[in-house]
Amino acid sequence: MSWSARQQEMLQAMGLRVWVPAALAAPEVEADAPAAVAPVTPVAATLAAPRTAPTPAAAPAQPRPARPPADAERARHISTLDWPALRETVAGCRACGLCEGRTQTVFGTGHPQAHWMVVGEAPGEQEDLSGEPFVGAAGQLLDNMLRALSLTRSTEGDAPPAQRVFIANTLKCRPPRNRNPSPEEMAACEPFLKRQLELVRPRVILAMGRFAVQMLLNTQEPVGRLRGRVHAYQGVPLVVTYHPAYLLRTLTDKARAWEDLCLAAQVVEQAAEGGAVGDALTA
Repeated sequence: MSWSARQQEMLQAMGLRVWVPAALAAPEVEADAPAAVAPVTPVAATLAAPRTAPTPAAAPAQPRPARPPADAERARHISTLDWPALRETVAGCRACGLCEGRTQTVFGTGHPQAHWMVVGEAPGEQEDLSGEPFVGAAGQLLDNMLRALSLTRSTEGDAPPAQRVFIANTLKCRPPRNRNPSPEEMAACEPFLKRQLELVRPRVILAMGRFAVQMLLNTQEPVGRLRGRVHAYQGVPLVVTYHPAYLLRTLTDKARAWEDLCLAAQVVEQAAEGGAVGDALTA
């Protein structure tokens, strides 16, 4: 089919290329490489369509991004919660992708006015199933270590707060396959741990393991370089020690961990005697 000059101008104005038989086409100078020929849109269908603005092509589906870490407004809200509201908020938290694979959150356990607060890393498989931190072999070792200092995580009995321990983790959900937590996941959970510390108001914090230490002290230094001295978190004395799961694999460091517990006990004793702990703080 041949097109008049008028029709060719209209098709070109609509962005359509007009096919011209090679025999009728004007001779062109041969280029170094042939140009790619764009596909030709059927002219009849194009002319029948109304002249409206073209609809943009739909963008390809993208995977849903992970939820952003905790922002200042969310952190401020969490800082106002009491124990029941905080527990409920943790149970319903969806601030990061870990919520997709958890069985349940691991809030924490122990006396709400305990003088000791133990902070671990992240829940493992057994913690995810039970909803309680430090269970299994690592939990038994921790309980034995605490019992040697007449300390207990139990909320039963008539033991005074000085002999009570509250235990919590840096993360409230288990990372898949017990992988290391990401910085975004730790940031999402940090307001929960901070509020727990504010509510307990412990005399000493025992940070167990690399990720607990990194969150509380904002450092990348290894545990071995930080233990043996007293640090501080929000003005509360903090002692660094190894995680019980690590001690089960490295028996030679059990003696060092016992030294750390004795240092923490000394901090609590000094506080009870008149608040001389501040002189011992090194960070």
